[in-house]
Amino acid sequence: MLKKLLKWSAVFLPALAAVVAALLFVPKDNGKPYRIKVEKNQGIASVSRKLADDGIIYNRHALMAAAYVLGVHNQLHAGTYRLPAKISAWDLLHKIRGGRPDSVTVQIVEGMRFADMRRVINQTEDINHDTKGWSDEKLMQTVAPDALNPNPEGQFFPDSYEIDADSSDIQIYKMAYQNMKKQLDSAWSDKQDGLPYKNPYEMLIMASLIEKETAHEDDRDDVAAVFVNRLAIGMRLQTDPTVIYGMGRAYNGRIRKADLQRDTPYNTYTRAGLTPTPIALPGKHALEAAAHPSNEKYLYFVSKMDGTGLSQFSHNLEEHNAAVRKYILKK
Repeated sequence: MLKKLLKWSAVFLPALAAVVAALLFVPKDNGKPYRIKVEKNQGIASVSRKLADDGIIYNRHALMAAAYVLGVHNQLHAGTYRLPAKISAWDLLHKIRGGRPDSVTVQIVEGMRFADMRRVINQTEDINHDTKGWSDEKLMQTVAPDALNPNPEGQFFPDSYEIDADSSDIQIYKMAYQNMKKQLDSAWSDKQDGLPYKNPYEMLIMASLIEKETAHEDDRDDVAAVFVNRLAIGMRLQTDPTVIYGMGRAYNGRIRKADLQRDTPYNTYTRAGLTPTPIALPGKHALEAAAHPSNEKYLYFVSKMDGTGLSQFSHNLEEHNAAVRKYILKK
């Protein structure tokens, strides 16, 4: 029995080794170059599945086994890679494991402040950080000399931007600025009549307030209506995110009554009208809400505090006080 087993192993194991070697080391000709995007913290399992589904490798299990044997299954380098038309799984693994990506993707999230955007870009690997250490003023003069306002806040569109590896970070700022300019121009040209904005920049400011007040798509138009209705009757906007923005580094996670009463250029409890600049980078939906608020005559809203992110809207102070008792005071 042992002799048979040894004889069988002598035949089977070399054959298996030959198959595995072929799956790993024989280049597969795919006819044309291929791009694969490796996300941050993405593992070999999902990457190999994508490669197999697209027919780029012979067998995903062979690739995964090699990655685990080498201990690089969770050390893939994020970025976009251009693979040649003909490449082996082994060479492919080494390229995405430790090589430099052909392009780098930077994700700018809706509601970020411009300072957050700069921090994300400065921490992005495999690009040249030419603007690191620049003042916001110098950056704006370089990237957007035609800007609506020299203050950069709000004037860069939150989106995913891809540039070639080793390119200047200036490219990202230019793309994000031009993208916001395009989005804002489109929203401004399509806005409904009768809105209290003197120019596109004021609508951009409004969009940033909406962005920071709610991320729930069902509430954006009504939040916009509250702010527009308040502006129309000269009522202060009284929105907490503006107070937080005005507090700057003094904000520690909560707002006290004294903070609401302390005057800053951004405190909409102490000052009427819009803030001097946007308070964040608004996304497409916030811009659309600013351009098309609902027709409701709401003047107040309060969070329902139920985990949904939704708010309760009211037409007058009596309704609002009742909503506060119900959702905040739980009475």
